[in-house]
Amino acid sequence: MTQLWSPVNVGRLKLSHRLAMAPMTRSRAKQDGTPGDLSPVYYAQRASLGLLISEGAQPSDDGQGYLNTPGIYTDSHIAGWRKVADQVHASGGYLFIQLMHVGRMSHPDNTPHHRQPVGPSAIAPGVPMFTVNGMLDIPVPRELSAEEIKMTVQDFRKAAAAAIQAGADGVEIHGANGYLIQQFIAENSNKRSDEYGGSIENRARFAIEVAEAVAKEIGPERTGFRISPGVPQGGLDEGVSGPDVYKYLIPKLAKLNLAYLHLLHGGNEELLRNIRSLWPTALLVNRAGRPLESLSVDIDAGLADVAPVGAWALANPDLVERLKSGAPLNEADRSTYYGGDSQGYTDYPTILK
Repeated sequence: MTQLWSPVNVGRLKLSHRLAMAPMTRSRAKQDGTPGDLSPVYYAQRASLGLLISEGAQPSDDGQGYLNTPGIYTDSHIAGWRKVADQVHASGGYLFIQLMHVGRMSHPDNTPHHRQPVGPSAIAPGVPMFTVNGMLDIPVPRELSAEEIKMTVQDFRKAAAAAIQAGADGVEIHGANGYLIQQFIAENSNKRSDEYGGSIENRARFAIEVAEAVAKEIGPERTGFRISPGVPQGGLDEGVSGPDVYKYLIPKLAKLNLAYLHLLHGGNEELLRNIRSLWPTALLVNRAGRPLESLSVDIDAGLADVAPVGAWALANPDLVERLKSGAPLNEADRSTYYGGDSQGYTDYPTILK
């Protein structure tokens, strides 16, 4: 893992190693979407990972899907994230806030306005969701009008500005995991006949417009973008044209000179090599299911610049120190992933204790 400990630049950040903390939903925000009181502690504990990509924060009321997820569009949200950013910086780390609009992956019971979810088309994902009333089927979403799509682009732009106002070093646009941006890309969730549906160019349009708006607002060096091509989540099927959409989308994003592209890699090695050849700045590759000893495999092969980690970072605040010293790792407690208090959140032991 020698390459793992070499320095790397990501946008305007100079990182001392090539690990990063992947975004992970923890569902511990207050009811109004303000980050919870323990959130500054949780993120600051993991500051040695260098670049911390936060859990998804919704850019609007319509963007929320799950219970107790944070927002980044009100004064209270900004104040809450400011506490997180200040503690992360004081501990030597950097913070990118992930902007996550879930689109149709929502339920009225989980949102502040209790409205029907929205999406590119009125097609339900066909999967259930946990709500205050237990597991319930996700209802059919309301199709966004062309004007509402433009407004949603502006929601992303305003949320990015709010993140910078809160002291974050940048934002990651969530274009993956079956959420709104990927819903526009996928064939089975986007049946529109206007400028946002049909052709490859049209299905990629929303992603490009969001990236352009955010980069223009806060600077491309503060903007990252996450994709998960070919990874089936949220009932999505990108169809036979899926790879071609990304072959069109990635060069368009590359022209914006964003800080990084974050790939959730599902195992398509040809696609990974293709993305590496198309992407000019930092490429973050989160390879699903990799063993610990293969953590730097893509970096060593020149296919990635940074290796984000999820559950290992969740359970090991001092993951960097443990890896360097060869100390054993804590096991993540899956029962405490979502919601709750300090248990499974800020109480994982470090090797110094």
